[in-house]
Amino acid sequence: MNPPTAHFSAIILAADRGPADPVARAAGTPCKALTPVAGRAMVLRVVDALMESSLVDRIMVSGSRESLLEQDPELVRLVETERIHWVENAPSPSQSVLASLRSLPDEEPVLVTTADHALLNRVMVDHFCTEAALSNYDVVAGLAPYSLVARAFPESRRTVTKLSDGGVCGCNLFAFLTPRARRAAEFWRRVEQQRKNPLKVVKAVGWIAVLRYLMGRLTLAEGLARLSRAMGVEAGAVLMPFAEAAVDVDKVEDWELAESVLSNRK
Repeated sequence: MNPPTAHFSAIILAADRGPADPVARAAGTPCKALTPVAGRAMVLRVVDALMESSLVDRIMVSGSRESLLEQDPELVRLVETERIHWVENAPSPSQSVLASLRSLPDEEPVLVTTADHALLNRVMVDHFCTEAALSNYDVVAGLAPYSLVARAFPESRRTVTKLSDGGVCGCNLFAFLTPRARRAAEFWRRVEQQRKNPLKVVKAVGWIAVLRYLMGRLTLAEGLARLSRAMGVEAGAVLMPFAEAAVDVDKVEDWELAESVLSNRK
């Protein structure tokens, strides 16, 4: 199998609740993205991983200029030297993704990740981008088998999607591979707008899929097929063989876990 020739633009979602975020509050930083992990701000760790990847050509950071960019001299230098491109975040993650996607050519593959993906590294990025580019899907999500994550971090609480063929954890890695993939971001925006109305969210995803999930009968392939029909695109998944890919820093306990992992890695 030949390696993909397509190179990605990458979008890092770096907006958060500012100093009110529990992780930012514990770390004493203006926003969560600047929380240091092993002495380096999380957002810069993500930038490092993308810069080291051979498959990422352009890096865009979507965040608050006031609470993030202006608080970190290294980010300012990276923007001034055009090693990264800054985009002011929109009111929600889906709107931030849509705004960034609209600034890029439709045919350009795009990787989306988050600033709190503190354990992301080049190997993970290259693996995900390679597998996504070789797929025949419009949009792809990175997932890690829960069994893999549980073995690596038995005391860590991770969000698990329980499927009949095995649970999976999200990895905050998404690939928009075709012009049609923009429909997935529009679907995400519509669901996000209805998040306070569960019935409308269920209707958007599909009653049958939700019922089969609740009954423990939904497989990953069936879930992706039903989601594809709802979004009007072909959606797939890349199963990541790295337990660390499923660790994002949402809670103080996650921050402590990331610190521990990087200390052991050293």
